[in-house]
Amino acid sequence: MNKFFLIKILLYVIGLIALAKIILYNKHSMKKDSKTGKVTKLNTKKHTNNNLKPQKPKKHRKLKIALIAVGAICLTVVIAIASLFAYYAEDLPNPEKVNRRVIAESTKIFDRTGERLLYEIHGEEKRTIIPMEEIPDSAKYATIVLEDNLFYSHKGFDAGGIVKAVCHEISSSAGMGDLGGLCPQRGGSTITQQFVKNSILTSERRYSRKVKEIILSIEIEQKFEKDEILRMYLNEIPYGSNAYGIEAAAQTYFGIHAKELSLAQSAMLAALPNAPTYYSPHGSNTDRLLARWSHALDQMAQLGYITKEQAEEAKNEDILAQTKPLRDDIDAPHFVLYVKEKLVEEFGEDEIQSQGLKVTTTLDWDMQQLAERTVREGVEKNGERYNFENAALVAANPKNGQVLAMVGSRGYFDEEIDGNVNVAIRLRQPGSSFKPYVYAQAFREGYTPDTTIFDVETEFSQITGKEYKPQNYDGSFRGPVKMKEALGMSLNIPAVKTLYLAGVNDSIKLAKSMGITSLNQPERYGLSLVLGGGEVKLIDHVSAFGVFANEGIKHDQRVILKIEDSNGNELKNYEDSKGKRVLEKEIALEICEILSDNSLRAPTFGTANPLNIPGRHVIAKTGTTNEYRDGWLIGSTISLSAGVWVGNNDNRTMAQGAAGTTVAGPIWNAFMIEALKNYQDEGFEKPKEREKTGKEVLDGDFQIVEKIEVCKYADGKYCLANKYCPKKKKDEKKYFVAHNILHYVDKDNPSGDEPKNPKDDPQYKNWEKAVEKWGEEHADDKGRDTVPDKECEKDNFSSDFSSVKIASPEDSDTIRDDKITIKVDVSGDAGVDQIDFFFDGDSIGSKKRSPYQIDYRIPSDKNNKTVAITAKLYDEEGGDDQDEIEVTIEIPEDEFGIWDYLKMNNFFV
Repeated sequence: MNKFFLIKILLYVIGLIALAKIILYNKHSMKKDSKTGKVTKLNTKKHTNNNLKPQKPKKHRKLKIALIAVGAICLTVVIAIASLFAYYAEDLPNPEKVNRRVIAESTKIFDRTGERLLYEIHGEEKRTIIPMEEIPDSAKYATIVLEDNLFYSHKGFDAGGIVKAVCHEISSSAGMGDLGGLCPQRGGSTITQQFVKNSILTSERRYSRKVKEIILSIEIEQKFEKDEILRMYLNEIPYGSNAYGIEAAAQTYFGIHAKELSLAQSAMLAALPNAPTYYSPHGSNTDRLLARWSHALDQMAQLGYITKEQAEEAKNEDILAQTKPLRDDIDAPHFVLYVKEKLVEEFGEDEIQSQGLKVTTTLDWDMQQLAERTVREGVEKNGERYNFENAALVAANPKNGQVLAMVGSRGYFDEEIDGNVNVAIRLRQPGSSFKPYVYAQAFREGYTPDTTIFDVETEFSQITGKEYKPQNYDGSFRGPVKMKEALGMSLNIPAVKTLYLAGVNDSIKLAKSMGITSLNQPERYGLSLVLGGGEVKLIDHVSAFGVFANEGIKHDQRVILKIEDSNGNELKNYEDSKGKRVLEKEIALEICEILSDNSLRAPTFGTANPLNIPGRHVIAKTGTTNEYRDGWLIGSTISLSAGVWVGNNDNRTMAQGAAGTTVAGPIWNAFMIEALKNYQDEGFEKPKEREKTGKEVLDGDFQIVEKIEVCKYADGKYCLANKYCPKKKKDEKKYFVAHNILHYVDKDNPSGDEPKNPKDDPQYKNWEKAVEKWGEEHADDKGRDTVPDKECEKDNFSSDFSSVKIASPEDSDTIRDDKITIKVDVSGDAGVDQIDFFFDGDSIGSKKRSPYQIDYRIPSDKNNKTVAITAKLYDEEGGDDQDEIEVTIEIPEDEFGIWDYLKMNNFFV
């Protein structure tokens, strides 16, 4: 740097301080006549007569001191800054040599062996220098509004931007955030600084480098015109995909020269240099790219470079459709670009572009080739039949979290299907393949694989008030099923009920702990979550599913094994993690036992289904979304988990019947059969048998049918048998006596006491109604009638029983003899079994055959009383009847004989 420039700054500062002092002195030594307006100089010398100094006002003295202090501080700061600049300026390169740039060494990405080169990041810089006249204004202005809208007014650096950047870094390091907006995050680099950093300096992240950058930027601004700086910048800046400079970028992305770029194309290219990998139109963040592209056009209009109409017209263009596919030499492109994104996140764009790193990944090249082939063949075989054109596959090792293969689409370079989009890391609805996480959470809550739940058409209550009535895939309902059966057959209604019992938030929490990184809006999904109402990524789904196979232990997902520098020195080794238990072992084993039991899924999928790998122990689950937009199959052995997604990138529906088992199943099955040839079969450990809870509905002993004694009466109707039911009409029949599960358990504590008021649960009414309806619809099906709702009444069987009536004496008679004969009349078809006689409540004898009468001597203690005479009949049909009358006893005293005398005097005691 020119040292005379620094000396000039110092002289300016010293001169300003001296000038301020002179002005201040003159101000205090001049006097203005108030009448004439004439200014005269005061005599500040000592007076000869009294030797006194002239007195200056106090406020002037303070002001002078303050100015001197400020001047001293400013001088100190300037000297310090000048010294700092002078120190770093000593060894700075000559800015005249800005075009002599050293070519950066590429970063190389390898498979897990370290021998198969998959891709080179900036292995060869494509650059063509063009004059300013060939760079369209639209490209210049789009770059300026995004990178440095003060470009034409600053002197090489943006002081305000630097201050804010430093402030933000200091406040963030101190854990104080952005201090309430006082220190917002903002880049402090101007276009000039970016040019210096890319063309002269290295990209090291040090404060000294930043100081050098500012010094050189100031010098560059002094030596070159603004347009020349902008020309050099646009010819040097990296745009990604090995394209350096706007000419190379225009040819790489649009196949045209820079001078032919349209407004929309210029804006898109201007959006790339900030983060070429992240914003790449060939990457997975095209939505972010489009947002930045749109922002550039809006800013150009706002700053007056273009009109609003031009901006809107440009934004209406399908800019991504105008880009050329990436045609660089690249193997496993979706995986490689995913690795590249991870590298950028950790090391930064500049580091991986220029430092010549060697990256050894987790990719198994043989397995990757198998995955690409099976995906391609699977789409070719069934795509036209089921109206789908794309598929994705991910394979990983559950024991360490390493991703072994990744196919993001059937063809990366296929423009017609947006093949560059990596569906393996995109959010898609998983359908029923999400169910295992929900059942696992239910088992954690205390429900068991044998818990009985009703698969019946049910309307579910929702907070929104809208009706939610899910259907099973085949439109039929199976009544009471065990949870393990419901999961094995992938029944929807039991799954929704299980989610309600397990809890939406708790189920999501478990899924996220197992590796699902999405599902961040639980209030949006509701009970439809278990049927795929929330979106997940295939790569996450495969990782989380492997946790079941790994007995509840989760390993962090990894795609990189190690990173070395250009000299072979190891910079970082991604060692296998010890893993973290996120699910109880026994519950993981229970899920594995269910999902590996082919007999449980056979009623739905048949025995020869693609979920089954003969001779192998595998767990597997299918998934199909509404209108057949997504088909899934996720499965795992102990050492290899894999998942397949099938569908269309534009979310078009597939053909009717394009379920996960029919479209994703063949691809998954073909891949697993071939891939597992290199693995020994490993059986899943059997879960321990659960102790009985004592609740039939949880233990699998739930009885929906009971034998109940009933009685048939007119029109074939039945009543609950009681004393009024004739033996010949009594029967023991099977009846449906079940209730929904909420009738027996508190959903939040299933193993606790039965709920006192089960109807208080908001779902109870609808669930119970559905169960009752199913019971009614299945009347006479295997004897399961509905239970009679009332007991038998006497009037129902009046002609089937015998009745009794006291014929003598008659009601209200007066008895004046100590001997009485009681006679009864019997009517009805049933035979008499026995008639019992009672006098004033005391039994006085029985009769089993006609004549039905009995003689009785009235005790004297009943004299002058009104007493009851009762006759009770029991017939041969099990019925009973009685009649009762009252009589008055009035026997003269002399009518009592010796027998009575002895009894009255307790002779027989």
